[in-house]
Amino acid sequence: MNKKELHTKRIKTEAKRLGFLSCGISKAEFLEVEAPRLERYLNKNFHGEMQYLENHFDKRLDPTKLVEGSKSVVSLLLNYYPQDFQKGDTFKLSKYAYGADYHFVIKEKLKEFLYTIQTEIGDVQGRAFVDSAPVLDKAWAAKSGLGWIGKHSNLLTQQVGSFYFIAELIIDLELDYDGVTTDHCGTCTKCIDACPTAAITEPYVVDGSKCISYFTIELKDQLPESEKSKFEDWMFGCDICQDVCPWNRFSKPHNEPLFNPHPDLLEMTKNDWEEITEDTFKKVFQKSAVKRTKFTGLKRNINFLK
Repeated sequence: MNKKELHTKRIKTEAKRLGFLSCGISKAEFLEVEAPRLERYLNKNFHGEMQYLENHFDKRLDPTKLVEGSKSVVSLLLNYYPQDFQKGDTFKLSKYAYGADYHFVIKEKLKEFLYTIQTEIGDVQGRAFVDSAPVLDKAWAAKSGLGWIGKHSNLLTQQVGSFYFIAELIIDLELDYDGVTTDHCGTCTKCIDACPTAAITEPYVVDGSKCISYFTIELKDQLPESEKSKFEDWMFGCDICQDVCPWNRFSKPHNEPLFNPHPDLLEMTKNDWEEITEDTFKKVFQKSAVKRTKFTGLKRNINFLK
């Protein structure tokens, strides 16, 4: 086994030890196929008020502009599919937001990951990314063979599904690179048919500005009356396109204690949510990604659903 193979094996072994679902590696280079797609997405204003997506266009497509001297993009998946779910007729949260904010949970794992790589391999420089910088997570994960981009624009993995977070280490170490996998959506259109706001405009194309997740998290203004009655009780995020996907019948519960929900959350009824106080909000969502929408934002969403 040569040095490159040995380093690659060490990195994948460490990813498994840290609890990541899988690890794939691709060469840090310009994303040629994604460039026109990103341009079309922005030109059609599918990003709505998410103006930050217009920034750092070059860096989004070329990791060597983001991390100087980078040679490899190490993509990682971390399962968040819960053991228990919200009960009965209630206002719903996307499953990724049940527990602690994934940004902090994964960032800690990535810090340890990079430290171990530097300790075991030597002078390796790089940066960790968790959905918080101009990195096309899904594109890199697909390029490194961790899955394919489904018709709902989420990454899908055979025998696993799509209920996982994606993160990266971009490092200046040359490694063995994985190849892409094939598309296994076939003729299925369940995600397109199920989307209540028709956000999936055609297979593999999502108008982000029509997505329930966009409305309930990203949009800071008043929710549009034209969308009233379409949210199907989703008050933060939306899992509809993932819930109907046949590949998600393979989803298995995660084993990350920090992703377990506050015990009160699963029991709350519509009435509980309608009467939620700021103190309860702070208690239930103390370390949650739901804090992003703030108490006022969540109340706005709940009032819109009534």
